Amino acid sequence: MAMIHEYAVSVEWTGNRGTGTSGYRDYSRDHVVRIEGLPDILGSADRTFRGDAGRHNPEQLLLTALAQCHMLSYLHQAAKVGVVVVDYQDAATATMETQGSGGRFIQAVLRPVVTVADAEMVEAATSAHHQAHLDCFIANSVSFPVEIEPTVIVGGLTR
Repeated sequence: MAMIHEYAVSVEWTGNRGTGTSGYRDYSRDHVVRIEGLPDILGSADRTFRGDAGRHNPEQLLLTALAQCHMLSYLHQAAKVGVVVVDYQDAATATMETQGSGGRFIQAVLRPVVTVADAEMVEAATSAHHQAHLDCFIANSVSFPVEIEPTVIVGGLTR
């Protein structure tokens, strides 16, 4: 039986410089993303699209959502199969192409570096990425390929 989960955010444009959108260069792309009970996210467009490079942009946040979702699915899968993960870091990238006034993402690559507690866990730790990818809600929701290029390192538990 499918369960439905609903999410809510509010986005407020804060970039009116006094004349609204009277011209392409007359307004800021700045905005605030609000989620009840959490700190605000200051957003803008990518600098390429006249945005503020000091604020998060939607393209970065989409890639962030993919990386977070895979990590959380992976940690669950690792615990489920008995892999003790002691560190997890990802250096994810994405490629977007524009054409005319629109565009689309054409690929994302996640590069998780996972440190496990014991050398005997390396094979299971590597294979757990496949199921984690299948389980990731965000990866299942996008129409472009999301590749996973994992690295597994053996390290001891910190005592």
